[in-house]
Amino acid sequence: MSDPRPGHQLAQFNIGRLKAPLSDPSMEGFTSQIEPVNLMAEKAPGFVWRLIEEGKEDATGLRPFGDSYLVNYSVWEDLETLWDFTYRTDHLELLRGRREWFERSEGPHLVLWWIPSGTIPSVEEAGRRLDLLREHGPSPEAFTLRTHFPPPATP
Repeated sequence: MSDPRPGHQLAQFNIGRLKAPLSDPSMEGFTSQIEPVNLMAEKAPGFVWRLIEEGKEDATGLRPFGDSYLVNYSVWEDLETLWDFTYRTDHLELLRGRREWFERSEGPHLVLWWIPSGTIPSVEEAGRRLDLLREHGPSPEAFTLRTHFPPPATP
């Protein structure tokens, strides 16, 4: 893991194509975990922000990339705190069950990049970062948990 330099935070964006509508009984194993996992994230060390639909508790109603796609978008203090939340909490159970609820992605479905502290890039920017990763592979502008880069130098 890398140590964050002052002035930068880590943006995380992922997308998944649903196997069925969220209202379908086959999705109950996923939908029943949304609220507890979101609350766990918000209390996790290093959590900064997550995308939430206006007037709602989560982002499941937002479909900027099509009706069958869910997005998850958050900002963390650094790579280590995101890693810890992702793999060292009950969130891991969601990851283990993802094939039950989401279609297998043919390319990267998660992208990370460094942002100036206190800023929140748009969902469109997140989509561009994912496209950049898919087209060119990991780089300082768009990377993964497995292949990551340090934050840019602060002047």
